[in-house]
Amino acid sequence: MIKIYKSYLIKSYIKSLITITGIFFLLVLLLNIFEEINYFKDLKISVLFPILLNFLNAPSILFNIFPFIFLIASQFFILKLIESNELFIFKSFGFDYLKLIRLFSLISFILSMLIIIVFYNFSSKLKFTYLDLKSDYASDDKYLAVITENGLWIRDKIDDNINIVNADSIETNLLKNVTIANFDAEYNLIKYIYADEIDIKNNTWIISRGKIIDDKSTKEINENLLIRSNFNYNKINSLFSNLESLTIWELLKLKDDYDAVGYSVDEINIHLQKLYSYPFYLTIMSVLAIVIMLNIKSNKSKFFYILVGIFLSALVFYINHFADLLAKNQRLPIELSIWTPHLLLLIIVCIGLVRINEK
Repeated sequence: MIKIYKSYLIKSYIKSLITITGIFFLLVLLLNIFEEINYFKDLKISVLFPILLNFLNAPSILFNIFPFIFLIASQFFILKLIESNELFIFKSFGFDYLKLIRLFSLISFILSMLIIIVFYNFSSKLKFTYLDLKSDYASDDKYLAVITENGLWIRDKIDDNINIVNADSIETNLLKNVTIANFDAEYNLIKYIYADEIDIKNNTWIISRGKIIDDKSTKEINENLLIRSNFNYNKINSLFSNLESLTIWELLKLKDDYDAVGYSVDEINIHLQKLYSYPFYLTIMSVLAIVIMLNIKSNKSKFFYILVGIFLSALVFYINHFADLLAKNQRLPIELSIWTPHLLLLIIVCIGLVRINEK
């Protein structure tokens, strides 16, 4: 009999989760379609293109709100059991609250692992396609930058000239061991510039020592040579901030490439720690919702439960956002900043479990 109840509960919970996920997915599509249409309002393109981009971007947004989906889905699931008096029936057969919570902790963790392994990597591929398609219509497509195992590469178009820049490493405001190939608009080589380091604090780069080689001569740089660029140090930093378009394996590869050129890997480590903690985060949110529902008096209205869910979602969001800022600003170690909010939620859950066990 207990096995039958477990099967029923698992199916009902998954059904609730799918229903809430579907509702949130439709809301994401509805809210973001206006942003996509507004982005292309001055361009002559088919109306189907923004709709396609909206569908490509939606899974990535949905991934970020899964903790709140799990919380609200768990709330509605327990509410359904309370209203139908099924909780009382389960307790009559020896299936108490703690057994219920253990069951859903396990189910939530398994589903969370599937979300990380399957859904996240799938959504990151769609996000990459989304960014790639949208970049064709960006106003700054005349320049780009990438980091590979061979260093930092920059394509920079200034007026009618194109500079291809390769640097072995990057430090604060400085490029190290730099080669600049200067071309005209037809990609005819004009000259090479070699420098041990270049100051890129501003959009006017400063070369204090190096050499210039063209087809006629080699000239030493003994005083400051100024080069205009679309890039500066902050601009380069911002170009590598969208990590949601990379799978877990691509993130690990990118981390190795960043290490090779001396580029900061803090953003990647923060993102990876979020992914590592994600199954525990979703599981805790599910259990938190169940604990709260079982501790609240059953005579409360549905509207009250919804308000509790919204308040908790907002509170957890701001706590996590604050923790992210602490990690990015190096106020706390990355691991401590990312995991501390989850530990606080776990403590709250444990306190709630003690109260439930006393009932």
